[in-house]
Amino acid sequence: MQIRPDEITAVLKNKIAGFDHEAKVEEIGYVLQVGDGIARVYGLDHVMSMELVEFPGNVLGLALNLEQDSVGCVLFGSDTQIKEGDQAKRTGRVIEVPVGEELLGRVVDPLGRPLDGKGPIKTKKTAPLERKAVGVVQRQMVKQPLQTG
Repeated sequence: MQIRPDEITAVLKNKIAGFDHEAKVEEIGYVLQVGDGIARVYGLDHVMSMELVEFPGNVLGLALNLEQDSVGCVLFGSDTQIKEGDQAKRTGRVIEVPVGEELLGRVVDPLGRPLDGKGPIKTKKTAPLERKAVGVVQRQMVKQPLQTG
C-alpha cells in the first residue's frame, strides 16, 4: 500500500470544508428545589425576567423571581418530572404568544398552544405576553362598561 500525499491532502481539505466551526454557548443551571409549580434554579446568572427556561421532559418555565443566587421559575407543566439537581437551560426567548383572528374561538394554554383538539393554530404573528400599557391619556374613554360578575 502506497501513501499518496495528494489523496491525503484532498481528504483533509474535504473534511475541513465540511467542518462546523460554530461554537454554541449555553447557560445551564441546576434545580435546587421544586414544588407547587415553582422551580428554584441556581446558575442562570444572565437569565432575563419573563424568559422561558427549558427543563427535562420538555417542560417550560417562566423566569419571574430573579434573586442574587437563584431564579424562581413558574412551570408550565407537571413538576413531578423535575427533581433536585436536574438541568435547566436558558432559551434566550422572552415569552411570546400567538395573536390574530386565528385564535378566536380556540382554547389555548398559557403559552398559546391549542388544547381544543382542533389542530395547530396557523397564525403568523406573535406578541410579548407582557408589555408596557398605553398611557391613560392616549386610551379611548370607556363607552360601555363590561360586567364581570
